[in-house]
Amino acid sequence: MTAPVWRKSSRSGTEQNACVELAALLGRIAVRDSKDPNGPHLEFTPDDWRAFTHRVRNGDHDPT
Repeated sequence: MTAPVWRKSSRSGTEQNACVELAALLGRIAVRDSKDPNGPHLEFTPDDWRAFTHRVRNGDHDPT
């Protein structure tokens, strides 16, 4: 098994210490904090990832 190839999200902005990284893992999307590359990551199915990013774009997760 090869190691995942992580890439920084284009939405992470210019802050080098506040980045989200993504990787494709055998039918799943992995997300991690770039400040902790050896730490845990979250995994989503492609459908769940699309639904999550759709809700973020709609502002459903904005603080109130």
